[in-house]
Amino acid sequence: VQLVESGGGLVQTGGSLRLSCAASGRTLYRMGWFRQAPGKARELVTAIAWNAGTIHYSDSVKGRFTISRDDAKNTVYLQMNSLKPEDTADYYCAADLLGRAVFSPKFDYWGQGTQVTVSS
Repeated sequence: VQLVESGGGLVQTGGSLRLSCAASGRTLYRMGWFRQAPGKARELVTAIAWNAGTIHYSDSVKGRFTISRDDAKNTVYLQMNSLKPEDTADYYCAADLLGRAVFSPKFDYWGQGTQVTVSS
C-alpha cells in the first residue's frame, strides 16, 4: 500500500488548510490522520471507515476539522479550519487493512508525513 500526502504548509491562526492522501495498492477498510508535534505523543486526529462511512474525531479538532473521501480517486481529505498554533505538527495519513473500530489507533500503513505550521 502506498500513501501519498500533500497539502501541508504555513498558515496564520484562524486560517484553513486541506490535506490530501492518495492511496493505492490494496483494498482499504479505514483511513485516518495522525499528527505529532515535537516532544508530544502521536495523536489520532480523525478516521473514516471506508464502507460504513462512520467517522471519528478527537476532541481537540471536533467542529474544526472534517475528513472526507473520494471513492473514485481512493483519496481521503482533511479539511482544517479555524487553525490554532497548537495544531502545529507533522500530519500523517494511515491505512487500516483489517477493518478495526473507527476510533482504533492501530493502522497498518503510513504516509511520509506533511508539516503543518500555524503561526500566532
